[in-house]
Amino acid sequence: MGRPADPDRRDRTLARATDYVLAHGLAGLSLRPLAAALDTSPRMLLYDFGSKQELVAAVLAEARRRGALRLAGHQPPRTGSAQERLRDIWAWISADERAPFVRLFFEVHADGLVHPEAYPDQGQAITDWFGTLGATFRDVSTGPDDVVTPTLVMAVIRGLLFDLTTTGDRERTDHALDRFAELLGRA
Repeated sequence: MGRPADPDRRDRTLARATDYVLAHGLAGLSLRPLAAALDTSPRMLLYDFGSKQELVAAVLAEARRRGALRLAGHQPPRTGSAQERLRDIWAWISADERAPFVRLFFEVHADGLVHPEAYPDQGQAITDWFGTLGATFRDVSTGPDDVVTPTLVMAVIRGLLFDLTTTGDRERTDHALDRFAELLGRA
């Protein structure tokens, strides 16, 4: 008879595997180097998670959970000008401590373009912010059912995040965000 499952060990392994993926990404992820970094074996990873795909799914779910906790700790302001609210969101989401989550977000979405079956909830990650952004920018929206304003705000933020992550040019991306904030304020 096999060893009984140890959920505490699995949880510890998942936490460390998530830290590893946030630091190193998913591209080229192999069980052998991951297991070595976690002081375990590929066989134990498979024992705990069933397959590499299930391990990756668990890591992505844990990364989303961690990101959601961070987001819950920062609610965008609903007072002040639209420009101030947008700058607050940008400062929070583009902060250095969120860079690993941003890199993983882009990596998953890029892989999802080629392998959409591997990420069935990818569209939800795009639209998850619509309620928050719609409420945050209600004063510049076209009405209570406006999805265009949150789409535009999220597209600009996502584009600037991709630019910042790729180039590291904080000054230019901050200025571009400021220009968009001015345009949003005129709406």
